Amino acid sequence: MSATASFSIDTPHGPRPATVAYRRAGTGEPLLLLHGIGHHRQAWDPVFDILAAEHDVIAVDLPGFGESPALPDGAAYDLPTVVAALGALCEELGIETPHVAGNSLGGLLALELGREKRVRSVTALSPGGFWTEAERRYAFAVLLGMRQGAKSLPLPVIERLSRSVAGRWALTSTIYAHPGRRSPEAVVEETLALRNATGFLQTLAAGREALFRDDVPGLPVTVAWGAHDRLLLRRQGIRAKHTIPGARLVRLPGCGHVPMNDDPALVARVILDTSR
Repeated sequence: MSATASFSIDTPHGPRPATVAYRRAGTGEPLLLLHGIGHHRQAWDPVFDILAAEHDVIAVDLPGFGESPALPDGAAYDLPTVVAALGALCEELGIETPHVAGNSLGGLLALELGREKRVRSVTALSPGGFWTEAERRYAFAVLLGMRQGAKSLPLPVIERLSRSVAGRWALTSTIYAHPGRRSPEAVVEETLALRNATGFLQTLAAGREALFRDDVPGLPVTVAWGAHDRLLLRRQGIRAKHTIPGARLVRLPGCGHVPMNDDPALVARVILDTSR
C-alpha cells in the first residue's frame, strides 16, 4: 500500500506544490530508501520487511518515477532540486535526519544528502557520479536502450516474456545478476515503470553534469558494489573510496547493479551494519 505526501519546492516561477508517493512501515530510527533512474520503490521489496524489523522504513518513488507525479513545470531534475525535495518530504513526514540507503541514482542522492548533513548515515549501492565520461556515456546509452525497449514492447509481449527465465533475462539482465529470481509480476511492473517514468529524460539530461567530488566527513558511509554490475562497472567503487576516504567499501558477490533482489540478506545486512 502506498501513501502520498505533498510539500512546496522552489521553482523559477516561485514556490510550487510537489507530491511524492511512498511506502512506510516498521518502528525504530527512520530509514529512507531511494531507487535508481527508471525504477520505482518496489525495487526495495526484497529487503523492505527485513529492514522494517529494526527501522521506520520509508521507500520513496522519486519525483517523476513510479507513482510520483512529475515535478512542477520549470523545476529541474538536478541534484540540488531533488535533494531539496527529499528534505521537504522528510520535514512533511516528521522525519529528522534519517538514515538513507540508495541505489544508482538513489545512491548519488543519498551521498548528496550526507554531504549536506541531512541524514545520520549513508549506504550507497552502485551510486552514480564516480564515472569517467566514457563510462557515463556507455551507461546512459544502455539506459536509453532499455527505455526504448520498454516503450516499444506491447504489454502482452512483456507479460509473456516475464513468465520464463529466459524472458526475464532478456528484460532485466542489465540490472540483475540473477534475473530468474525476480518474480514475473515484478518484472512486468518495473518494465512499465521504466516505460512510464515522466522524469526519465530530464533526469538523464541533468545527469550529464553529475559528478560526486566531495568527502562526507562525520557520518558512517558505506559504498557497496555488485561484483557483476554491468551498468556501472565496479572499478568506480575504488574512485568512490578515494573521494570518501572514511567510507567502508564493500563488494557484493553474485550481485548486479540492483543488488537487493540478487542477495536480499547480504544487502540488508550491509544497510543495517551502517545504520547501527
